[in-house]
Amino acid sequence: MKKAIALVISGILLSSCVSQKKFTELEELQQNTKNLLDSATVKLNSCDEEKETAMATLKSLQEQNNFLTANNRDLISNIGNLTTLSQKGAENLEISLESMKEKDVRIQRMQDAVTKKDSVTLALVTSLKGVLGNMSDEDIEINVEKGVVYVSISDKLLFRSGSYTVTSRAKEVLGKVATVVNNKPELEFMVEGHSDNVPIKADGIVDNWDLSVKRATAVVRILEKDFGVAPARMTAAGRSYYVPVADNDTSSNRAKNRRTRIIVLPKLDQFYSMIEQGMEAAK
Repeated sequence: MKKAIALVISGILLSSCVSQKKFTELEELQQNTKNLLDSATVKLNSCDEEKETAMATLKSLQEQNNFLTANNRDLISNIGNLTTLSQKGAENLEISLESMKEKDVRIQRMQDAVTKKDSVTLALVTSLKGVLGNMSDEDIEINVEKGVVYVSISDKLLFRSGSYTVTSRAKEVLGKVATVVNNKPELEFMVEGHSDNVPIKADGIVDNWDLSVKRATAVVRILEKDFGVAPARMTAAGRSYYVPVADNDTSSNRAKNRRTRIIVLPKLDQFYSMIEQGMEAAK
């Protein structure tokens, strides 16, 4: 473009005669035009740079906007999921609390039933010790193991040696026991015969096991026939020498093993019935 202007001016100068003043003016005009062109070129380059910067900024902002838009969608989705989870969690918590409440009620009813059973056991022990209190502790022992009442009567108090015939003194003891059990008709019990390990030699008796069974049966028959205890409430069993309370190594220990035990049987159906009744009452 600069060359074109120079040619035009040269052509004018060649084609006509101009004054020095006119020539100077034309040169100044050319210089001003050149300056304006240079200034315009600089501004154009600056605008191009600004445009490139602005485009880069726009692209970055668009990427940030896209990221934020996607992130916002994810957050909205997560909030929805959290709301669903919170509702489900609240429902599960409510179910858990209700279940815990039911379990607490069951536990409380079981504790009440156990307490009631313990009260019955305590009353039974108190009654037995009351009627048998004047007997020798060596001959009669009353204790409670795991909620079960045991009355252990020595062999010498109930039977003659090697026999299963109940002595008259034994009937006195059994009569007192019968008084207690007859006052508690809801209770059932087992009569267990025990022996030492010395082989038995007697007519009509096979061995120690046979002797222990016959002694248990003899006690049950006395309780039934002489004192009116209902037979359906009693069980007769023989344990021979297989459940000793002491080693059969001395005469005194063997004497401890020769015994008859009356075991008050826990009526589990009544126990569970008390629990069920408690549960029904809690509804």
